[in-house]
Amino acid sequence: MGTKAILSWSGGKDSTMALYEIRRADVWEIHGLLTTVTRDYDRVCMHGVRTALLDQQAAALGLPLDRVYLDANGSQEAYEAKMKTYLAGCRARGIQAVIFGDLFLEDVRQYRERNLAQVGIEPVFPLWGQDTRSLAERFLRAGFQAIITCVDLRALPSEFVGRPYDRAFLADLPPRADPCGERGEFHSFVYDGPLFRSPIPFQTGRTVIRDNRFAYLDLVPSETGLLVS
Repeated sequence: MGTKAILSWSGGKDSTMALYEIRRADVWEIHGLLTTVTRDYDRVCMHGVRTALLDQQAAALGLPLDRVYLDANGSQEAYEAKMKTYLAGCRARGIQAVIFGDLFLEDVRQYRERNLAQVGIEPVFPLWGQDTRSLAERFLRAGFQAIITCVDLRALPSEFVGRPYDRAFLADLPPRADPCGERGEFHSFVYDGPLFRSPIPFQTGRTVIRDNRFAYLDLVPSETGLLVS
């Protein structure tokens, strides 16, 4: 039996690739997924994806999903208090590590390390330091499929939201944009690939601009199959 771990899960490509790498390594025993949800909208923080679709992802991956609910205008202190309570509960039930899909932002890594040290849990970064263009190519070559659900309008025009995450998308990115969106240029939703028992069916809804900064595409759960437009 490997080290008991949970995986920080956004539903996007980096957390998917982290899970992909961890399962291939066969060192950690994954006990579930952890996601933060904006209580006001019942959507994944930053990605803007409905939690109903996240539930379908978790079922397709065969893993339980834990949600930590945050208020839209909540403070950093409130966030940290909720996470500390949740992680202390994880530690009490034998969880020894949390796996993250972070790639190269040193301040983010140090922040996670400090917070987890307070509850005696090890942070694990299976993708850390990998070349992000190569990682994007491996994601596509493995057969994963994803759609762009959010873009930061300071980095990309709104036309990028709703596009499939594919080689054409990567070719169209401006030079300053990271191919994996590690600086928050864009976020994604993975709906099919080698880890999934079946594709996640959805339809595309309307695009909304929030705070004059972010463009979000609404993905609507569908029972009639995939419709990516």
